[in-house]
Amino acid sequence: MRPNLACSCVPSNPRMARPSRVLERVLAALLSRRSWATLTAASTSSTKTARLPRMEYQDAVCALNTLQTNASALEQVRRERGHPQLQLQAMRGFLKRSGLEVEELDSLNIIHVTGTKGKGSTCAFTERILRNYGFRTGFYSSPHLVQVRERIRINGQPISKELFTKYFWQVYGKLDETKDGHGGSMPAYFRFLTILAFHVFLQEKVDLAVIEVGIGGAYDCTNIIRKPWVCGVSSLGIDHTSILGDTIEKIAWQKGGIFKPGVPAFTVTQPDGPMAVLQDRAMEIGCSLSMCPDLEEYQPEVGPLRLGLAGRHQRSNASLALQLSRCWLQHRCQSGLCLSVRRGHFRLHGLLLKMTCILPGHLQPSPPVENGSISQASSFQPSTFMVKGLEDTEWPGRTQTLQHGPLTYFLDGAHTTRSILACVDWFREAAAQQERAAGGPVVRVLLFNTSGERDSGALLKILASCHFDLAVFCPNITEAAASSSADQQNFNVTLEGILTRCLDNQRSWRSLIRQDTRPGTEFLIPGGLPLVVERKMASALVFPCILSALRWIAQGRDPVLVSSSQPTSMAPANAAEKAEPMREAAAVHVLITGSLHLVGGALKHLDPSSSA
Repeated sequence: MRPNLACSCVPSNPRMARPSRVLERVLAALLSRRSWATLTAASTSSTKTARLPRMEYQDAVCALNTLQTNASALEQVRRERGHPQLQLQAMRGFLKRSGLEVEELDSLNIIHVTGTKGKGSTCAFTERILRNYGFRTGFYSSPHLVQVRERIRINGQPISKELFTKYFWQVYGKLDETKDGHGGSMPAYFRFLTILAFHVFLQEKVDLAVIEVGIGGAYDCTNIIRKPWVCGVSSLGIDHTSILGDTIEKIAWQKGGIFKPGVPAFTVTQPDGPMAVLQDRAMEIGCSLSMCPDLEEYQPEVGPLRLGLAGRHQRSNASLALQLSRCWLQHRCQSGLCLSVRRGHFRLHGLLLKMTCILPGHLQPSPPVENGSISQASSFQPSTFMVKGLEDTEWPGRTQTLQHGPLTYFLDGAHTTRSILACVDWFREAAAQQERAAGGPVVRVLLFNTSGERDSGALLKILASCHFDLAVFCPNITEAAASSSADQQNFNVTLEGILTRCLDNQRSWRSLIRQDTRPGTEFLIPGGLPLVVERKMASALVFPCILSALRWIAQGRDPVLVSSSQPTSMAPANAAEKAEPMREAAAVHVLITGSLHLVGGALKHLDPSSSA
């Protein structure tokens, strides 16, 4: 989520959250003691519709955003900080208040995935493979890039605005109606979305749900899942240290908290310390743990495996996805359930038939692994559905390339040291290939921002090795316009804080490239917020929002940005002197990284279909 300067739901004072006028009307209906059930039922009556608030998609998102900062949510955080086990207890309570029992989640046939780097990509690979078999898939991930409904997907597509709105008000209503008996408490933002995802998947009758952990694992609100079919742990690293611990071993302990008794778990190659912790967790909980082979060890019928996601680091994610998919399919077959009849795929009824006689090679039962031990998972010959699934996987904002005329945008939401290192490897290789075919000079531009507790200086130091001609910094504000979407609001940051971060990043970059810094001029973000920019711009510029940064970089050469109806935001007064190389270059290569929120804000403008 990104803070916005002028959305209908954003308060005039950015430090305080106020609901929209539409939401105020909805809340007024509640205060008049009309139940949500009555309210939503009445909305279908033609005689009453005119007197009811319109509960449309943006109204639902505005109501959702109030859960970012409501007092009860903040009190939850304070109360649970020293007792993390209370988080799962509270989550179970909210789930029950929404009308679901934890036991009902067992029927979702869940694949539960955690990790520091690559867990989202692993989930995307896994979902695409199993969808290729004809299964109706659910996929819950975070964060969203452009619209919040991206977090909840059916058959690979974000649920429609209509479905999101329908299920949102059903769940929100039940929780609101019961809050008086629970101290006025409502679930915080991520908790609510997790509950909503479970409701959607159950109501839409998915065959399976791929669930990505939010933060950590042991005390993440997704970990109320009792009986997943298989668990996965992608590459581990240092992140969210204030919550998970300040060593990779402490973080591994948290990640291993998603293991369940008797449920097979898989991981990729890890450093010795965290791998030992994962093994201890498997032994403690009572499950097997297998390490995935290198992707090169799989033997497809024709040629090497091709991945829809670029970057060498995706190979371990793909191997983990193959193991998770295979294990899930084996579980389904051993349960006597058919694989699928959709799109002409094969079907297995064989409860009374020997599985080894009927299953294709890649689904033959694996040798049993003793609980608490770690073994090397065997490679196998992937089916055509698996091969095609890996090749067709799409996961926007992760090693994604967009070509707009002479401009090529390289987008990757990397935000940890290890993921930035992987991003640099990918960018160097991908950009070099395009530069050889450019037929003239190429300008390299970095568009960067971070959020949370990230060490921006450390990430910029890694990125400096790419030899950018120019670095551009901006906050995760999509645009300084009243048309901004409520999907991209964040009430938990202040404008002062995020703009200070940008200036700090600019200074860090200048220091890295040994440029002098000098005090300089001031320009205004529309609305009157001052932003100080150095008089000598050297190789670093600061812009007030993502759109203004993109438009300045493009210099009118991007047909998508040129056709945009959004007004141009103000740029630094002395930025013109830096624009000439971008106007004259044969090609401009722009790496956008450091934050998934930054990448999402950029995609909103670079790929208009993402916000349709």
